[in-house]
Amino acid sequence: MKFKLLWVLIVIAFIASFSSMYTVDETEQVVITQFGKTVGQPITEPGLYFKMPVIQHATYFPKNILNWDGEPGQIPTLDKTYIGVDTFALWKIVDPLKFFQTVNNVIGAQARLDDILDAAVRNFITSYSLIETVRTSNRSLSSLSIQVGQQRIGGSLGNVTTGRNKITMAMLEQAQPKVAEFGIKLVDIKIKRLNYVESVRQSVYGRMIAERNQIAEKFRSEGKGEAKKIEGDQDKDLKRITSEAYKTAQETKGKADAKATLIYARAYDKDPEFYSFVKSLETYEKGLSKDSYLLLSTDSEFFKYLKGYSGNH
Repeated sequence: MKFKLLWVLIVIAFIASFSSMYTVDETEQVVITQFGKTVGQPITEPGLYFKMPVIQHATYFPKNILNWDGEPGQIPTLDKTYIGVDTFALWKIVDPLKFFQTVNNVIGAQARLDDILDAAVRNFITSYSLIETVRTSNRSLSSLSIQVGQQRIGGSLGNVTTGRNKITMAMLEQAQPKVAEFGIKLVDIKIKRLNYVESVRQSVYGRMIAERNQIAEKFRSEGKGEAKKIEGDQDKDLKRITSEAYKTAQETKGKADAKATLIYARAYDKDPEFYSFVKSLETYEKGLSKDSYLLLSTDSEFFKYLKGYSGNH
């Protein structure tokens, strides 16, 4: 009987000692509770620790960075443009004791973050115009613009004075004191996605189409101008070439006529009578045909070489 009792006591002692030990790794932190109330300081360093068995309980919380994913919603900007906003945030537990006493667990913390961060996002989106929320700087949007001649079309969405980065930083600064009450520190908050609502999207598409039509019309206008310029240059070159060719032809013809005249003159000087005879024959050939009729006096010089012509010769 004593032997059995000893074994029972040994087993109880072993279970008690085993249940009193707990380990904490690098990604965890622990709060010890006794009958639902916290006891001592939270354990934030990794290692092997001991607690009172049965009556004390170790509650673990993550030490690493956690993610909060906001619920997408439609929010009006300062210029009354409705946009769909989807945000996310990074946070971590920096005071596990306060965290346990206020929100108790990660699920409770997510619910509080929903209230605080959603309000901060809505507050700042409604306080700024659409361009401030969409863009971060006034950098030229070369992908949305194009150079047509001397004019650049598209790419101008307005001037940015604050920008998205500063807006999200202001969200973080506003929400940080509120979440600190729960032992939470916000690491960062960002806008994950912005999207136009359907009515605004159609308006934006219409503006994009109008800008592209304007660019196309510019190209067509400049193309027509270039075509007219090319046609004008072509007509000018054609007239110049024709004029130069006509000038060259006339000069060549003039030189040929002068040379022919000189040859005729030299021939005339050598034998005027023969020259006159040849020229008369050429005139007969060109002026007389079977369909030609001439009424001339017998005294006309035109037939002087035919007078006295005998068919027997």
